[in-house]
Amino acid sequence: MDANIKWLDDPETFRVNQLPAHSDHYYYGNYDEWQHHNSRFVQSLDGKWQFNFAKNPQERINNFYATDYDSRSFDTIDVPSEIELNNYAQNNYINTLIPWEGKIYRRPAYALSPDDDQEGSFSQGKDNTVGQYLRRFDLDPALRGKQVRVRFEGVERAMFLWLNGHFIGYAEDSFTPSEFDLTPYLQDEGNVMAVEVFKHSTASWIEDQDMFRFSGIFRSVELMAQPLVHLEDLDIRPTVTDDYQDGIFNVMLHLQGEKTGTVNVRVLDDDGNTLINESHPVDTEVKVVDQHLENVHLWDNHHPYLYQLLVEIRAENGDLLELVPYRFGFRRIEINKDHVVLLNGKRLIINGVNRHEWDAKRGRAITMKDMTDDIATFKENNINAVRTCHYPDQIPWYYMCDDNGIYMMAENNLESHATWQKMGAIEPSYNVPGSVPQWQEVVVDRARTNYETFKNHPSILFWSLGNESYAGDNLVKMNDFYKRHDDSRLVHYEGVCHTPEYRDQISDVESWMYLPPKDVEEYLKNNPDKPFMECEYMHDMGNSDGGMGSYINLLDKYPQYFGGFIWDFIDQALFVKDPVSGQEVMRYGGDFDDRHSDYEFSGDGLMFADRTPKPAMQEVRYYYGLHK
Repeated sequence: MDANIKWLDDPETFRVNQLPAHSDHYYYGNYDEWQHHNSRFVQSLDGKWQFNFAKNPQERINNFYATDYDSRSFDTIDVPSEIELNNYAQNNYINTLIPWEGKIYRRPAYALSPDDDQEGSFSQGKDNTVGQYLRRFDLDPALRGKQVRVRFEGVERAMFLWLNGHFIGYAEDSFTPSEFDLTPYLQDEGNVMAVEVFKHSTASWIEDQDMFRFSGIFRSVELMAQPLVHLEDLDIRPTVTDDYQDGIFNVMLHLQGEKTGTVNVRVLDDDGNTLINESHPVDTEVKVVDQHLENVHLWDNHHPYLYQLLVEIRAENGDLLELVPYRFGFRRIEINKDHVVLLNGKRLIINGVNRHEWDAKRGRAITMKDMTDDIATFKENNINAVRTCHYPDQIPWYYMCDDNGIYMMAENNLESHATWQKMGAIEPSYNVPGSVPQWQEVVVDRARTNYETFKNHPSILFWSLGNESYAGDNLVKMNDFYKRHDDSRLVHYEGVCHTPEYRDQISDVESWMYLPPKDVEEYLKNNPDKPFMECEYMHDMGNSDGGMGSYINLLDKYPQYFGGFIWDFIDQALFVKDPVSGQEVMRYGGDFDDRHSDYEFSGDGLMFADRTPKPAMQEVRYYYGLHK
């Protein structure tokens, strides 16, 4: 198969030769590798890559991926990083509009007519910048002779991949991992990997989040080898009995490779005591079924107790081939007959924030320090919950939330704001995904990928279908996917408030953004059939966040109200050197000669972009401390 640039125009082509999504577990060759988090099976490709920038598809180099291509004229770029922050393209912050509004006429394919495929819309787009990446590498000795894949943790917005001149695959969905099998074309030495990244594709219509519009390989890239027998997917199902005393443990292992050897599954408590110890012969599927554990420790914000799962895969002679550790928790979230949300039998209260991934120098290419600092800020200010607005985050963040008892609303990478709201007015004439058949599978696939990747994290209490995308049959299909695959969590989607005809089919909870306290109370007083939360409220822009007590008071009056997520946690602003003073200063939307822009609307966080708390954080700490 050859690459086809017209895939950029087609909403039904969003993954080509991409491996199916699977659990985000790490795997190691032995216990020492696990303790040092240094797996023999992983080779990082982060670092300096060769790079060429083109202003549009017509100006790109067509055969740059050929093994004999002379790339000495290429620049270098850090991977991970944002193309725009390397001074190749215009920084551009936008809230509700689409980047080309008023410049180039486009409509989503098939949205206005089943015959309107918008051919050439992006493949010939004059605004569609292209980054061409090259990486030469030798395979680490430990990876040689094995099945090897490459994993891109995050690429905005559409990517084509070649290895040694051979086309490998295509992927969209900027914020979840994309994996491809490299084995047929991989060499021990002298490999040439080529990646072509387009800023726009049909994915741009459904990645219209309130943020700076970057592009490029902005998360890590690694090679991953498989041992002779490999745990491809891990599905942990810990449930809690009706009296909230005991736990029922189930796990499904999906294995690849040779069908010889044994699989040992152990569960240990925090003191190292073995609670479950089962061995099974290697097979395509291995299950541990309905193991009853008495008096389990339940996971919550105050006591984020985690049990240790250890999966050992051994050869017939007893040699350890692969070790997979995973920490999991027992917890139960449900809605009772009075429409109150309960966690482990007790009323749940969300003291939450919405959190974009952000670094004032690196954009969305955030670091581990950014994440650990954010967890510390949560703890200091009685923040117990986070909504991953409006896309899946880096994998380590989910583990941190598990370890620290942070309740999570895990959001899909979906927002299509510009297709249904025009200058504040609701006008969904070309809304996608809506009920347009050609846009169904791409959004269901995003739900699938979000679920499959993060399904084992106890911190996730809610799956969120996305943000500000109106509603339609395709959102129903996303909701149905989660309901079929996961009965241990609730499903959330706010946008259905605009389409009451779908209310019974979408979202377990009522969720309206920025609804004033008096209107929230009006809903709660009238025998609500769904519990109520605000997935965004207390818009923290400028000297804002006053009046928070009016919302908090409702928690004491109405058990069906369970809080919300403040918009938002951190400013989106970038450090630049001021040409007059020579000092580093922070710049917001509109400060880069970019249009369109809502200017300082990117600065509505509880913290400045350098992670200095604003005065509003004191208000949050006080009021969230009343119900911690």
